[in-house]
Amino acid sequence: MTETSSYPTRGGTPPGRIGIGLELDAIHFKILEVLRENGRISVAALAERVGISRANAYTRFEALRADGAIKGFTAEIDHVRAGLGITALIFVTVRQQMWRQFRAQLAQMPEVEYCAITTGQHDAMIQVRMTDVAAVHSLVTERLANIPAVKATETVFILDEVIRRPYILPTDRRPATRRPAPEASGDGVPLGKMRFEGVSEGRAGLQRDSKG
Repeated sequence: MTETSSYPTRGGTPPGRIGIGLELDAIHFKILEVLRENGRISVAALAERVGISRANAYTRFEALRADGAIKGFTAEIDHVRAGLGITALIFVTVRQQMWRQFRAQLAQMPEVEYCAITTGQHDAMIQVRMTDVAAVHSLVTERLANIPAVKATETVFILDEVIRRPYILPTDRRPATRRPAPEASGDGVPLGKMRFEGVSEGRAGLQRDSKG
């Protein structure tokens, strides 16, 4: 199935080009927006929300799944209620010749929720969810520290997860609003700006003040 994207980029390539050739258009993005709110919504309700026929909604939904834009569905849990109230980010410096070992060892740690290779001072960032601070300390000092590929670690505890979205889309971006021009003050100078006087004007004012 081939669709035509309505979101061209500067280079002429649609930003939604994925998988085996599906190009995401406005309807595809609307479907993904609705599924983000409710992944268990029925096809009939999805069609009504998007404003298309049920057959069209089903065809597009299956195309998104077949092409890999939708990878799967899963439940979102409350980690605190599940007993994992402590979240930490562990920044790892890896011995450059031992990346393969580092990946293999990390894959055996079910506590690791997320890992990404990063630029900057460290080589990787790991996110873990644990029962308490002692469990995080044990993971870092006893398990990670004993991996030969790990050269150094730095742990940061997350105090509050302010924003956590299932995923974001290109259509989430809103056009930047223009800031209103600054208002002018009584002497004709816009508020928030400074008015500079020439040196000669300043001296003349000082002379008049001294004579007065």
